[in-house]
Amino acid sequence: MLLVVVILKSLIELSLMFIVGRFLLGLLAGAKRQTNVFWQLLDVAAKPALWLTRRLSPKLILDQHIPLAAVSWLMIAWVLVVMLKIDMCLQAGALACQ
Repeated sequence: MLLVVVILKSLIELSLMFIVGRFLLGLLAGAKRQTNVFWQLLDVAAKPALWLTRRLSPKLILDQHIPLAAVSWLMIAWVLVVMLKIDMCLQAGALACQ
């Protein structure tokens, strides 16, 4: 079970990095970001979290705010998974979590 929590934590962290990297590279690339290969790679990698956020959020939320909403729920999920991991490590002992 600890392995599942660690994998889930890693996937959340990766999704966060893809979305933040996409945002930062979009700032640097400007209007031509759609032709930037690295931005396109980050966009493809961030799509699952953004798609899920769009499906779960009300239609009232604009598409331009979906990345911020995705980062928000991913941060909350990360905190919850870290708390679960800490709890599991305290129950299993320090040697099990190294």
